[in-house]
Amino acid sequence: MAMTLSTTSFGDVGALTSRRGGKTRRAAAAAVVVASKAKEVHLLDYGAGNVRSVRNAITKLGFTVIDIAKPEEIARADRLIFPGVGAYGSAMDVLKARGLVDPLRDYVASGKPFMGVCLGLQLLFDGSEESGGVEGLGVIPGTVGRFTGDDLIVPHIGWNTLDVRKDTGLLSDVPDGDRLYFVHSYRAVPEKANEDWVLATCDYGGEFIAAVQKGEVTACQFHPEKSGEKGIGIFKNFLEGNANAREAAGDGARSRSKSDRVATDRGLAKRVIACLDVRSNDNGDLVVTKGDSYDVRESSSDGGDVRNLGKPVELAGKYFEQGADEVAFLNITGYRDLPLTDAPMLEVLRRSSETVFVPLTVGGGIRDFTDSNGVSYTSLEVASAYFSSGADKAHAVYVAEAYYASGGKKDGTTSVEQISERYGNQAVVISIDPRRQYVKDPKDTKNKTVKTSRPGPNGEEHVWFQCTVMGGREGRDIGAYELAVAMEDLGAGEILLNCIDEDGQGNGFDHELVGLVSDAVKIPVIASSGAGCPRHFVDVFSSTNCSAALAAGIFHRGEVDISEVKADMRENAIPTRT
Repeated sequence: MAMTLSTTSFGDVGALTSRRGGKTRRAAAAAVVVASKAKEVHLLDYGAGNVRSVRNAITKLGFTVIDIAKPEEIARADRLIFPGVGAYGSAMDVLKARGLVDPLRDYVASGKPFMGVCLGLQLLFDGSEESGGVEGLGVIPGTVGRFTGDDLIVPHIGWNTLDVRKDTGLLSDVPDGDRLYFVHSYRAVPEKANEDWVLATCDYGGEFIAAVQKGEVTACQFHPEKSGEKGIGIFKNFLEGNANAREAAGDGARSRSKSDRVATDRGLAKRVIACLDVRSNDNGDLVVTKGDSYDVRESSSDGGDVRNLGKPVELAGKYFEQGADEVAFLNITGYRDLPLTDAPMLEVLRRSSETVFVPLTVGGGIRDFTDSNGVSYTSLEVASAYFSSGADKAHAVYVAEAYYASGGKKDGTTSVEQISERYGNQAVVISIDPRRQYVKDPKDTKNKTVKTSRPGPNGEEHVWFQCTVMGGREGRDIGAYELAVAMEDLGAGEILLNCIDEDGQGNGFDHELVGLVSDAVKIPVIASSGAGCPRHFVDVFSSTNCSAALAAGIFHRGEVDISEVKADMRENAIPTRT
């Protein structure tokens, strides 16, 4: 078969050609063309969100990506991958404007190998409630709706288990009870009209469709390119034509019911995130650094060298191998002029996404910018540069102050609203950097307070958490509670909650802060600052409603391995991705 041709085989073909003349030469050339096409896959990238990791996964498996530039090129594809990230309405608008809707429908109807990812699955349905109600491609019956539930945290972000209904080859390498990575606010549900499509379901506030398959047409709500080696295996099965391998072998589409699967440690896992504070050292090189209470130099008084704990790309790869559920890069240098031209940080993202197949988050300065030449750029342009370089999420005190000053009115002009509208709220992570402010009476501040178990220096029993800017150097009269509430209303999908007082101390996370904010919003909250040992992760997950916990220094210095943290979580019955 042509697919088995190797470099050695090509050499043999060349020898035969020299002995047998032109007819054999033409046959050999045709064989080479077939072999080449067998290792190609077409990618429909309509410009929404990050698809670099999809490209890197395909390349890792030895395939060549052919980008679709024109509608007529869809019909020429032998394999087609359609990744989607962002809002349903924006995606359909782009598909219509580029004349891609009918060619895409025709391709799927042809039955040729097709894989949709995330929004690429949702767009196959009749329509969605998102964006005020939008018509979809109409391939699969059903309407995509928002997750609902009084206590449900939305977006659904993280690693969750599947219930596989058909024993096809696509998910054959995903063991029972294993987890894959999801990030979405809307979902399709199984119903009688689409039951012949449903390959796997997932449970989050009720059962929803996690994967579909009919013949060679497949799609998944989770992100294989962000689901580690198991996710790469799913792409491999699709690309190598093994999606229906079990059915083709005569085994049939044997149902795998919930009773066949493990009953413990199921559902959405609590995430462990490795954070890399990246800045330029005194030689201009990007390094990973860590200090105490946001001081990243050896001595804040003598201006010593920046602490260098390693190179960003290498450390990101190390934490991926250790089992990190996500890797976050925080640019704490500040941009030389404009994020769009911050080539070193963009290169870190590009290189990391080649080997790190879990979500990558980048933070720092994603907002409207005007450069030194007076040229203005929107937050969407800044975010797009990061997404195209491999980021999955982009990381707002002044915005919240203006929000409250206007009486909570939204006009669609803030960076949070713009990015959320284009890429979906799951793409917007707000980093909050508060410090403790003690008061004797809650009436002494307009901001939300809690009664603290750690009284202030003068015996104050109440505390509020003051938001800061400029790397923690300037405090503002707005609390972490108030900022989080405003950001959720404006369209943020996740909160990264730091704590200046606990940063680098190793005493554990500030449960009073984390509890205050995670109880105030219905979007995921990441606890950050203070971890000193594995048990601190168990404690914060057990005591608060946070969805994830992040650490930096203890991982960089080798004091704690991520695998140790996860082992302790499993021992204490905290849902954990292995």
